[in-house]
Amino acid sequence: MVHVYNCHPFSSQQIVQVEQEPGLICCGGGALFVVATGGCKVEAYNLEKEGCPLICRFATMGTVKSIQHSRMGDYLVTIEGKNCATYLRAYTNWRYQAEGKARVGVRLLGHLLRGASVRGGAQMEIIEIPLSERPVAVACCPVTGDLLVGCENTLVLFTLRRQNQQSQNQSQQMVQSTWTNSQQSSSQSQIMDSNPNFLDFERSVILHLSQMKPKQVALCGEYVAVQGELEVLVVKLETSSDPKTLEESDTKKTDHLEDHVDFQILPIHQELLGDRAKDCDIAVSIEKTGLEDSKGQYTLSYVLFRRFTPDFFQGCSVEETQLHSLQLYPLFTGNQSMSLQEPSCVFCFFSLPSAGYLYSLKGGVELLSAYQYPEKVLKAVLTDYLLHVITKSALQCFTVRCAAVAARIEDPYIDSTMKACPPCSMEVCALRIQLFIGLRSVCVYGHHVVLLSAADAETTEEPERTTQRRGLELKEHTLLTGILLAVGIDPATTPALESLLSRPFLSRKWTISSPKETSTAGHGWNLYVVDTVSPLTLYQEMVEYSQRYAETNPQAQSLRHLLSEAHLLLRTSLLQTSEQQRIIEEDSSPSLQADTEGPSVKQAAVRTDSTELEEAFKQNCAQLGDCFSRGSQRECHLALPYYRMSGLSVTELMARNRPLAGRPQSYGPGFLFYLKHYLFEETEQVLSQEAADEVIDIFSQSEPSQLVSVCASPSLINTSPAKTLQILQHLENTAGVSVPLTTTMATMMLRLEDLPEYTRLMERHAEMVLVYGFIEEPRLLLHGGDGGQHAHVRPTALTRQLAKSQPGLLVAAVVALHENNKVQLQHADHIFKELDCENCLQVDFWEAMLMASSQETIIQELLFRVASVYIDRLTNTPSETHTNGPHAPSKRRPLKSADDLINSCSHYGALYPWLIVLNPAHTTSSQHQEALYKLQSLLCGPSLSVGSVMPLMERLSDETLWGFSLHLLCATRRGQYDSSIEKLLDRCPQAIIAYANHHLQDSHMVLWWQKLLPELCNRTRVAADNSILLAALKETLVVVAMETSPTEFLELMPEDGTASYFLPYLLTCSQRHLLA
Repeated sequence: MVHVYNCHPFSSQQIVQVEQEPGLICCGGGALFVVATGGCKVEAYNLEKEGCPLICRFATMGTVKSIQHSRMGDYLVTIEGKNCATYLRAYTNWRYQAEGKARVGVRLLGHLLRGASVRGGAQMEIIEIPLSERPVAVACCPVTGDLLVGCENTLVLFTLRRQNQQSQNQSQQMVQSTWTNSQQSSSQSQIMDSNPNFLDFERSVILHLSQMKPKQVALCGEYVAVQGELEVLVVKLETSSDPKTLEESDTKKTDHLEDHVDFQILPIHQELLGDRAKDCDIAVSIEKTGLEDSKGQYTLSYVLFRRFTPDFFQGCSVEETQLHSLQLYPLFTGNQSMSLQEPSCVFCFFSLPSAGYLYSLKGGVELLSAYQYPEKVLKAVLTDYLLHVITKSALQCFTVRCAAVAARIEDPYIDSTMKACPPCSMEVCALRIQLFIGLRSVCVYGHHVVLLSAADAETTEEPERTTQRRGLELKEHTLLTGILLAVGIDPATTPALESLLSRPFLSRKWTISSPKETSTAGHGWNLYVVDTVSPLTLYQEMVEYSQRYAETNPQAQSLRHLLSEAHLLLRTSLLQTSEQQRIIEEDSSPSLQADTEGPSVKQAAVRTDSTELEEAFKQNCAQLGDCFSRGSQRECHLALPYYRMSGLSVTELMARNRPLAGRPQSYGPGFLFYLKHYLFEETEQVLSQEAADEVIDIFSQSEPSQLVSVCASPSLINTSPAKTLQILQHLENTAGVSVPLTTTMATMMLRLEDLPEYTRLMERHAEMVLVYGFIEEPRLLLHGGDGGQHAHVRPTALTRQLAKSQPGLLVAAVVALHENNKVQLQHADHIFKELDCENCLQVDFWEAMLMASSQETIIQELLFRVASVYIDRLTNTPSETHTNGPHAPSKRRPLKSADDLINSCSHYGALYPWLIVLNPAHTTSSQHQEALYKLQSLLCGPSLSVGSVMPLMERLSDETLWGFSLHLLCATRRGQYDSSIEKLLDRCPQAIIAYANHHLQDSHMVLWWQKLLPELCNRTRVAADNSILLAALKETLVVVAMETSPTEFLELMPEDGTASYFLPYLLTCSQRHLLA
């Protein structure tokens, strides 16, 4: 479906004063090239000046049958005929003819002029390009300037080469300069005068086609397109450094009947995209040219194949299936660098007389648009903004979807909640028609559309053509009737066959008729230059036109479609504006141009245009947001990205969406969708009380179920608590009691400083039930935190109140939020730091996290944190019971004692029995003792890595027994039993047996007699009256007697020992051995 809008894309038109009737036209480089009827002279006219004055004229070497201009290199290429032969020629440096320089050099491809020709200065050159076959079509690459020639059965690709007298590097920059429809005629002439270029071509690759005869060709970068009689094929030709032998493509075997005089085989309609295109019946093979060693091997891949066939049963004829206007069109995006030659997007367009087709080739082949023409189209030209088509009597413009594709390539956030763009598949629209008489040809440069009209050019041929057609129809009818009778079928008995025989088609050949020679008796020809309006002007007209729909039906599909068309128009303009800015900046560099006054003026003009376009773009986004805000539920989500791109504040958007007086409808679903995202995304913009109250009213009327989430938004911190409380109480009466609703009402009571009512509301539910309510709505406790690790997180007023009155509930709620991925650990830490509760709540949170978390990385981090806190408390807190100094313990007790943690958390281990001997009872402060027990419990547990806390343990002195116990625990955890036994015997021998009973087991049992027994014997010998050592020795001998044999026991006895002392233990060992 094609929408039609009465918007006029043309601003003015003028007639080019041409002396002779034009035969062929083309344009490029700011010039219009006209080949007069007869075809032996080319005239160039300046399109960028009023009246299109003549630039120059020069003669060609033959009758021009086809002419093309290349943006890169600014050269012309022609197919010429002379003496029944066809030639391909390129005309370079043609602008020198405008300066009265009559010198013209003629040379063959690859043979640069030397000697006097070069020393005499720059001149126009005619390059003869020899071919083994007759050239049929020619195309120039708009990106590289390369040349593609279509012959009878082959395609020949020529690479553009430049040689410069001064610096080849500078000329290469000119070749790589991005293509635009910018004004380059005057500056190019200046550059050629001071730095002449010599262009040449190099035969790069030859492609052989089977079963397809080229009629038109197109080239853009690596893409090659060829159009036959009924089919279009696009392939991608890439160079590869892979040294493998280049193999020709496999020729597809298909059986085709030879063309007979009386019959024609009709191929089926086909559309093959991407990799499927290789299944077409057209084989393409690559012929080596001898340049593969320097350029690398060529690889070929199929991209697109489309074949048409006339539907004769629907009344179609061969003429209605003639393809024309093949075009490959590149588009650069604003984020591309200047040195990048490859365009971001490449589009392929071709047309039938009744329909046109636009495909996107890069990033997946896709049919973007199918244009259905109201009447037979003779030619079409694709541009950034519009598709221009001509019929015999009119010029018409259609919108294109190139900007939609480019926008999605340039910006990865398109089609998200941040940004949006109309879809590539959106239906196209046709703009107002401009009427002419006898149009024959069209070409486009920038905002100039050049039209060639010649009235009555074909009328003299009509009678003869009608007579021939009637004769052919009679012959076809007679021939087919005879064939059917010969096989036993009488057409007279079958009405369907009679109807079929009445349609002539058998004798039509599948060839496109050659261009008709212009009658010398023709008259009334004209050459028009029609200027299109600026995109901003066309956008404004579209906006004015859209107001008609907005006034009658604001939700009309046509309104949305027209605003989307305007959006794509502005996107294309912004792409081109950014491109122009880069070109001007490059041209104004000191290396290229000394006079910067001109570029500075251009920069200012481009910046002004860019500012106007951006403002119009924001306005258009707001209008599209309005459309989708009131639209259907299926597309209402698009209001969010368009409103965001508009740059309007939420207050301004609320004003745009207020229901009009006298209209019963409420706020649209799209606006509510936007408002919910705005409120739920933790935005830092705080609304005024008036705006916040209006938001509460909007949701109380439209979506009461969202009121709790809306009230929790930080943007509504200024809302009236009394008014909001009334609305929430009404919601509770209608919808029932819920935990989040009760907590929200308690928050409002807190803002009203009504603590008794706040307490009453919080006591409605148990603490665990309240925790589930906070999980459902985390923003009741904290604001911010969705912006990543460094996002600003702050506690709410409810959080501060809970820290004072119910710290256990607050800690449990934050732990639950973390375990349910509602808050990150660093954000929770920041909350407790802001609460400033003498570090107690934060440590309580860490201890609670150790009980709840199952993530190993978090557990190890928290173990290190709590160990650091315990060590810090032991270091900074006096151990005396009575403390009145600056390090007095906190009045607030921790939520979990050491015994609670030992009983409920697996990371805290039960204290070893020998620690009871070392720990002083009631000789330290409660805070000091609590920190000591927790740290000892961590060291007794299985999870804490001792190596990670050893640097912190150096802060603790081992002069006290509790400090000695911590160092001894660390040494034991590290397996240093020998030194630990010695230190324990030195400091606290009464704990040695408890220590040995707990640690010297299993593989460490041998230390009883290898380490502990010799140590006790030696120490007892020195201090014989030490009862503690004697008791420890007796206990040790009992264990040794139970674990060793009599022989081993005798060897362990000291040589100077008293036999009677050891004899009872030896007897016990022997009896045990005999029983075993």
